[in-house]
Amino acid sequence: MTQSTADTPAPSVLLGLTVEELKQLASSLGLPAFVGKQLAQWIYGKCVTDFSQMTNLSLKAREKLAATCCIGAHAPAEEMRSVDGTVKYLYRTRDGHFIESVYIPDGDRATLCVSSQVGCKMGCAFCMTGRQGFSASLDAAEILNQIYALPERERLTNVVFMGQGEPFDNVEAVLRATQVLTADWGFAWSPKRITVSTVGLRRGLRRFLDESKCHLAISLHHPLHEGRAALMPAERAFPIREVVDLLRQYDFCTRRRGAADTPHQRRLSFEYIVFAGVNDSREHARALVELLDGLDCRINLIRFHDIPATPLRGVDDAAMLRLRDFLTAHGIFTTIRASRGQDIFAACGLLSTKKQEEMNRK
Repeated sequence: MTQSTADTPAPSVLLGLTVEELKQLASSLGLPAFVGKQLAQWIYGKCVTDFSQMTNLSLKAREKLAATCCIGAHAPAEEMRSVDGTVKYLYRTRDGHFIESVYIPDGDRATLCVSSQVGCKMGCAFCMTGRQGFSASLDAAEILNQIYALPERERLTNVVFMGQGEPFDNVEAVLRATQVLTADWGFAWSPKRITVSTVGLRRGLRRFLDESKCHLAISLHHPLHEGRAALMPAERAFPIREVVDLLRQYDFCTRRRGAADTPHQRRLSFEYIVFAGVNDSREHARALVELLDGLDCRINLIRFHDIPATPLRGVDDAAMLRLRDFLTAHGIFTTIRASRGQDIFAACGLLSTKKQEEMNRK
């Protein structure tokens, strides 16, 4: 991507702009406003990477756009492929940081896990990204580029905002990215193809619930205040009980096997990494049932991917099954998420941390 100098302004990045913003940009360049609609069709409808490919624009328009703008698409800097088909991609941001995306094929489904920040402020004990500290929030173009530049883009069925960063600490860019993904003038995806995960930042959470129809996932990981605060410092400012109270003000549906979602209704899930001796007891299971009583939701139980220098350990399959069966018997639809990419730095943040350390040594 073109770098600005003291005398040369940075090019305008088009990826992430709405169709109205693209029309305004075209007009500012002395081009007809309808060129903005054509830009949206070429960028979001056909995912072109160069203005020369926009063949229904005049040569003059293409030259003017190329001189002042850039699409904002750039290929991954590195990739790691797992024996199970999972691919972890490393992208370099415009300011020289690194972020990760993970492509996860599964039969006729293919999910991409995208990042929303460089590092993270939340400091969760089980998360490698949290150890990086916080460097920057991604803009909408940098979020969308993880999809736009994905080699397997045409096979994607779902996107989850569960990569590096806390999405609702960057709520403006995340909402803009989901708007582009779901708008008729954008990628025109159904909101049901997108899930956004959060530890529960209330202001961003409420905005998301009011402004988006995408699915929601809450990073829970412990049902009790002190236990969750030990794992997730954000619990001190955003207690899970207050988060659940807010969620009770909205309608959700639980998609059970063999059943269809209620039309236009989003799904609510709780992510729960299971740690040996920390959150896996019958007491914790009962507390989960009490916490979520009456809430239309599901729980995804997740195996812990080890990270360096942590006392936390995962549990065996028997413990996962016991917890799942207890929750299911008490009316909470519960699944065990399959572990993927164990041979390619499975835990989020490991690859980008390694790459940043390599760059710092140079």
